[in-house]
Amino acid sequence: MDIAGDIKRTFKEGSVLTRLIYINIGVFLLLKIIGVFFLLSGHNMRVYDWLSVPSVTEVLAQRPWTPITYMFLHQGFIHLLFNMLGLYWFGQLFLYHFEGDKMLGVYLMGGLWGAFLFILAYNVFPAFESIRVPMLGASASIFAILVAVAFYDPNREIHLFFIGGIPLKYVAAFYVLLSVIGISSTNAGGNIAHLGGAFWGWFYIYQLRKGKDMGAGLVNLVNKIGEFLGGLFKHKSKMKVTYRKPPRDDHEYNRQKHKQQDEINRILDKIAKSGYESLSKKEKELLFKQGKK
Repeated sequence: MDIAGDIKRTFKEGSVLTRLIYINIGVFLLLKIIGVFFLLSGHNMRVYDWLSVPSVTEVLAQRPWTPITYMFLHQGFIHLLFNMLGLYWFGQLFLYHFEGDKMLGVYLMGGLWGAFLFILAYNVFPAFESIRVPMLGASASIFAILVAVAFYDPNREIHLFFIGGIPLKYVAAFYVLLSVIGISSTNAGGNIAHLGGAFWGWFYIYQLRKGKDMGAGLVNLVNKIGEFLGGLFKHKSKMKVTYRKPPRDDHEYNRQKHKQQDEINRILDKIAKSGYESLSKKEKELLFKQGKK
């Protein structure tokens, strides 16, 4: 049984959703194993302190990486389990409409907005004046994905235990309302971060409908960093062969067809508003190919 090989293969061939789940689980297991060695040596492990986003701006200035690292960090198994279940459920819905790069952008920017609102609230509101707490977890990013897909496809029904079918917009509204109420609980910072992620999910789709992908810049940066790091450990071939993989199943096929039809509809709307000459070269080529089918 080549478990490591299977994990490497599924990570490499899997979707962005699969990779995000693997990274979160991998970070959790790695830190727990490191924690065992710290425990046996009789020392306290401060790794979580160095990776969680702090509420104090002076500490944040010393740890500027934390608004990124905190969104892949979970201290307890139950925390990890529920976040990964939410990421999987809502991530699947998101990928039905959009490609993986957009999901990565929403995840990362949603987490950053969650961290921003958390830090802002703890340095503005008098209720948090004497409280110094760090924050960790992927929930702000998951809220961004949930609200984004709910705003894009609000009437899509999902089935819940004991309730049955319910439109996605009500699920998103329920979780956002819980987070607002939860600010008065012991996890005020986490609930505030949820609202930051939710805002980004709404704002992202709002801008995307105007033709602006507000997460593309960050995703391009991440891809370039990944290519650079990959190049350090992998010999580059002079010949590059690219090919398009066929859809793996009916769900993937339907998702691709749905995405293609949405793009055609967008181009037709653009022609109706601004005329054929307003189309880019790529849009004209896509419309031409579609007309030959």
